[in-house]
Amino acid sequence: MTTYVLRHGQTNYSRRYLVNGDPTKPIRLSEEGRRSLNKGWSSVPLHSVKTWLASEFPRAQQTANLLMGVPGPELITDPRLNELDCGEFEGGPFLEYAVWLDGHGTHERPPGGSESQREGIRRMLTGVLAALDHPGPRVLVAHGLLVSVLLWHRDRAPGEAMPLFFPEAPYVEPFTIPDMELPEFIATLMNDLETGVQDRTGGVGDWGIFRNGDGSAVATVDSVSPSHSQDQKDLPHA
Repeated sequence: MTTYVLRHGQTNYSRRYLVNGDPTKPIRLSEEGRRSLNKGWSSVPLHSVKTWLASEFPRAQQTANLLMGVPGPELITDPRLNELDCGEFEGGPFLEYAVWLDGHGTHERPPGGSESQREGIRRMLTGVLAALDHPGPRVLVAHGLLVSVLLWHRDRAPGEAMPLFFPEAPYVEPFTIPDMELPEFIATLMNDLETGVQDRTGGVGDWGIFRNGDGSAVATVDSVSPSHSQDQKDLPHA
């Protein structure tokens, strides 16, 4: 059997690279987000899916419900698939959280937040592995950070350590993995969470480089001087 993990469709928040880690906020798909569901219809054998799972967020559940159609299997909600809780950075530009993360590291919880970046990733990976308890094929509709981590691991160079920042995940493009490979895939990532963060300098001093999904740099953050223009919002969404 196969597991498909995909990011929800675009929202007005994600289009503007604003942070939303609070599932109680009624943030739903934009018009472009609804149109992008065609990618899912063409890349997932929807008629054969036995289990649909989504996070607690409205945008994830809306994506799943629109993809599965009516009538469809009952949608299972799993809070382990939720987006990262960014605490006091909720609703603000991702750049503000990124600068904080660059200065404080992956194991510290942001002010007002319930989890660190690494704690959040571990939670999400646990949710992916638990999906194997349900009949397959299965679709998991989650968020950008989880899909970015999975894509990074799939494409990583030999010996490459887990980075602090990940390329932006595409909307509604499934990450596909056979069930037989999934436990080892997740186990390796869990082990990565216990190791150090990759050196991000790349020969450019103290600047961390943020990139879009196509690999193009969209902004840089000076880890020494975390004062930045509020216009620099085009960053990968967590």
